[in-house]
Amino acid sequence: MQGWLVALAAFGYLATLFAVAAYGDRRARTLPANSPRPLIYALSLAVYCTSWTFFGSVGLASSDGFEYFAIYLGPILVFTLGYPLIRRVVHLSKSERITSIADFLGARYGKSSAVAALAACIAVIGTVPYIALQLKAISDAVTLMGSHYDGAGGYAATLPLDVSLVVAISLLIFATLFGTRHADATEHQDGLITAVALESLVKLIVFLTVGFAIVFVLNGGLAPIAEAFRTNPEVSAAIGRGNSGETWLVMTFLSACAILMLPRQFHVTVVEHRSDIELRRARWIFPLYLIAINVLVMPIAVAGMITLGDGVSADMYLLALPLAANQDWLALITFIGGLSAATAMVIVASVALAVMVSNDLVIPALLWRFNTVARTASGDWSQMILNIRRIAMAAIIFAAFAYYRQTDATQQLASIGLLSFAAIAQFAPAFLIGLIWRGANARGAFLGMAGGFAVWAYTLLIPNFVGPDAAIMESGLFGIAVLRPYQLFGVQFDPLVHGVFWSLLTNMLLLVAGSLSRLPTPLERIQAVTFVPRETQQTIGLKRFRTTITVDELKGTLARYVGIARMERAFEAFELREGRQLSGTETTDISIVRYAEQVLASAIGSASARLVLSLLFEKDGASSSETVRLLDDASEALQQNRDLLQKALDQMDQGISVFNDEYRLTNWNGQFRRLLGLPPEMGNFGMPLKSITGALVEAGQIDLDTERELVESVTRYRRAWQLALTESGRIVEIRSNPMPGGGLVITYTDITRRVEADEALKRTKESLELRVRARTAELTAVNKELATAR
Repeated sequence: MQGWLVALAAFGYLATLFAVAAYGDRRARTLPANSPRPLIYALSLAVYCTSWTFFGSVGLASSDGFEYFAIYLGPILVFTLGYPLIRRVVHLSKSERITSIADFLGARYGKSSAVAALAACIAVIGTVPYIALQLKAISDAVTLMGSHYDGAGGYAATLPLDVSLVVAISLLIFATLFGTRHADATEHQDGLITAVALESLVKLIVFLTVGFAIVFVLNGGLAPIAEAFRTNPEVSAAIGRGNSGETWLVMTFLSACAILMLPRQFHVTVVEHRSDIELRRARWIFPLYLIAINVLVMPIAVAGMITLGDGVSADMYLLALPLAANQDWLALITFIGGLSAATAMVIVASVALAVMVSNDLVIPALLWRFNTVARTASGDWSQMILNIRRIAMAAIIFAAFAYYRQTDATQQLASIGLLSFAAIAQFAPAFLIGLIWRGANARGAFLGMAGGFAVWAYTLLIPNFVGPDAAIMESGLFGIAVLRPYQLFGVQFDPLVHGVFWSLLTNMLLLVAGSLSRLPTPLERIQAVTFVPRETQQTIGLKRFRTTITVDELKGTLARYVGIARMERAFEAFELREGRQLSGTETTDISIVRYAEQVLASAIGSASARLVLSLLFEKDGASSSETVRLLDDASEALQQNRDLLQKALDQMDQGISVFNDEYRLTNWNGQFRRLLGLPPEMGNFGMPLKSITGALVEAGQIDLDTERELVESVTRYRRAWQLALTESGRIVEIRSNPMPGGGLVITYTDITRRVEADEALKRTKESLELRVRARTAELTAVNKELATAR
């Protein structure tokens, strides 16, 4: 096969992705906003399966047996047993307008810009090796094909540029065109996600097709593989090396963290999420996908060990086996499958990282550096935000290319991937503890992530660069033996287990110690309550919010970051929601400032949004601490109002639920769930009406016909009708009324006793009538007998 044919196939495939992405964008413009796309969403989650899966899993299985499956066991457990956690994270992110994993952590810890910035740095440094892994896999595949067809050197010797550099530039162009179309990072990238879903489908079909051909055609079926399990010493040794319990535990934990906290996974799971039906469908489609793409990994690895041995890198067995059998077209589609697995990851990861770099690093730095200019309401920063993200993408992809060229060419793909997983796992303590402990604060989160990341770099990253013969590896830092990276404090495990153990231990200890070292600020307390709902309502003193900033000044500031058109739409929606007309010269109040902060957060992140508003208020002469305190007071007062309203609603005997114009739940009380017998997860902000009625069907409370009647009745504002719940035996009277500006409010009243009393009265009346009829018939018969007797 000629080298130009391989290059033509690769660029033809990339051109197809461009066409599919363009089609996805056009199609999205013809569909209703936020219309669900369950299959596309579920397949896009498979961006988790990169060239590490496509090529590297076979290599890992060849050296460590079934240990490779631990990388997929974690995500399967998260999407099955941990599904409530995913749903909670998604709903929290939607309500807080969160745009990235760094933004999530910053928002949880009092919208801390320091926490968000550190998280962004860790994400970038931890993901660069992972992107380099993709470039290495593509380069290795091209080199292998070239050496097979053209002899030593292959295509790489005849091409003017490194093929991985050409691919990196192509992916940068793709990500720039389809990943930076909106300054608002919460806007859905329909074309990009459609292309990623297609790539997921392509790599699954190719892997199964090639794997089936290798095992059942080229290798003669499963019998030789089964025989190798029994008699081949290399296979037995590999399986024996994969029996380490602590390695399985650590790899499962790392992969469970990665499926939510990797920047690209958070982006496709949370930012691209539209409705709960997508998440429910993905709950079973995604685990089945992971099982399907791994079912032939071990047979392929054994076939490679039998046929090829050490003559070829085990990572390339999937491609080398068709080449060894002179199956040119099978080798070509294998290469396309590997290219597909690599491109999806690079594109989505670069988009997600660019958002974090712009929102959490560059924009805050520009605001602090040019704070005088930032206070003015003139200018438009939306285009500048997009340009910052494009530059960030280029810097990240080329940094990955440099990393790939710098590292050891013989390094396994799996070892590079696990290095990135261990870095991203430094988010886990702040992420998970922040969802269960309200006492965790920004200082603890910052110290924990910084300490854990430093230990990760010392025990895992530095050894990857310096090699095993370096002085620091043999003698330790400053010649101190107990500080050797692989035997820290005399403890010796497998290098991965060792690095993860010490980094996460340091992370958690510093998180707890830092959080206990000071009391949380008012905003940290408010955000803690948002992310960790309190069991009992607590009262706080209302503080009067005073500012001289006008609505026009606030609008001008928003327009600089989100654009004039989006700013106007946002304030029109606010006026409709609040039922009030804003005047440009009117001074801002709590609700306006809070709403503006949420709109800004959707474009530049919650931490940067708070900083922008702080700088705006400083123009009145207030100090930074005073302006931050002002915003804290506003948030605290708003939370107090919400608490009071919620407490009042919960004291009512009636159930109440309020839905917006998209029929998503926005307000409710506890009686609403109790009357309908709904599980706790149905009482979440943004829950679609259809999901609630679907839960009633699943619980056996109503049937499908009743569900359709229920949806039709409430959306047509039918009043005072009864709903009989089969399982609980309760009868509920439902009334629905429209809300100003769209949406509806529904009330629920338990009328079971009243209906039972009415039925008992009806039965009594019917019984009395029967008795009267019987007596009448009896008297009539007696009268007839008497008349006959006379």
